[in-house]
Formats: sequence, structure tokens, C-alpha cells
Amino acid sequence: MDAETLKSLMHDYGQEVCNYAYLICRSRSMAEDISQDVFLRAYRQFASFRGEASVKTWLLRITRNLSYNYRNSAFFRRALLLDRIVPRGNHRSAEEAFLDEEATNEVWRRVFSLPAKYSEILLLHARLQLSIEEIASLLGIPEGTAKSRLFGARQKLSRLLEEEDVNEQFI
Repeated sequence: MDAETLKSLMHDYGQEVCNYAYLICRSRSMAEDISQDVFLRAYRQFASFRGEASVKTWLLRITRNLSYNYRNSAFFRRALLLDRIVPRGNHRSAEEAFLDEEATNEVWRRVFSLPAKYSEILLLHARLQLSIEEIASLLGIPEGTAKSRLFGARQKLSRLLEEEDVNEQFI
């Protein structure tokens, strides 16, 4: 892989890789670190890419593996604790911006409150727009399992939103 190909991959998939890492580790700074590691690993191991899945699916599989490794490490737990203690700058304080984003953010908070297998599949399908086939390949499960898991995730989210009385237009 040459530098231009790497740059193109980072441009095309960088945000999706970062979002997926964030879903798993729940830390923006860790997700950014993981994203860098994903593209470094992809650069080093591009020769081992067999083309059995799309490049996007391959990158997201690397992201998933690295994110779980980070999440399970003691370093991650310490870094996450520091993220919560250190005050962050650049908070948007405008009431209008807050209100515009609050409903959508509330839905995603509900998604993240679901068990990991459901929040992960909702993110992959709704946010990253992967097909059932790509999701099944990424997660290493049969397509039928991916379909039923997505169906179950949608049902659980719908019930949760109804219980919490969140506006359904954001689903």
C-alpha cells in the first residue's frame, strides 16, 4: 500500500472507524487513538488483505478487535477515568444548538444503553450503513443471526423509547 492509498482510506473511512471505536470504548480520545492504530495496522498488513470482504468491512473488523483489546486493558480503564475527571473545553453553550441536538442524542443514549450486541448492530446498520451481509462478516455470525439480532435490537429500542416517551421521529 502506498501513501496515497492510505490517505484515501483514511479520508473515506476515517470517521466511520472512529465512530465504531467510540461505540465500543465510549471515549472520544481513545476512539481517536484506536483509529490511528487501525490505519497503521491496515498499512502494515495490507498484503494480508484477501478481498473476501469489502475494504470497509476489513477496516471495521480491525477496529472492533483493537477496540475490544483497548477496552479490556488496564490502560483503557485509567485513561477513561482521567477523561471523566479532567474538565473539557469547547463545550457548546448555545441553548439553540443544544436543543437541536438533544433529541437525536437522546436516541443514541438509549441505543448505547442497550446490551452491546444490540447497540453494536444498530450502529453498524443505521450509522455506518453496512448491509446484513457485511455485518455478518464483520461480526463472524451467520446472516440469519445478524437479521434476527437487528430485529431484536429495533424492538428493544422501540420499547425503550416508548417507555421513556422519546419522540419516535428520530428512530
